[in-house]
Amino acid sequence: MRYAAAYVLATLAGNTSPDVATISKILGSVGVDCDNAKAQKVIDACKGKNIDEIIEEGTKKLSSLPTAGAAPAASEAAAPVADAAKGAAKAEPKKEEKKKEESDEEGDDMGFGLFD
Repeated sequence: MRYAAAYVLATLAGNTSPDVATISKILGSVGVDCDNAKAQKVIDACKGKNIDEIIEEGTKKLSSLPTAGAAPAASEAAAPVADAAKGAAKAEPKKEEKKKEESDEEGDDMGFGLFD
């Protein structure tokens, strides 16, 4: 995924045909080592294609994937429970959540980076 993201960043920056060095430079700028073979594989797969068409094609593929796993079959007994849950949710007043202050400290990356 990191190689595809770097490729897209390069094309959005105006580079119509990014090479391994460009992808390596982008990944290196965020502290990620570049595997040249993987970068070349992404370049070969995208060569001669419009990046907007690639994104559109990928979006179509992603929309066909299930996101929450297999859903159990709905039964008649489950419908009243679902209706009762909806009614209970409407009856409860909305509580205001206190906004948690975000800190800008460097140690708050939770152990992973953008391209890990």
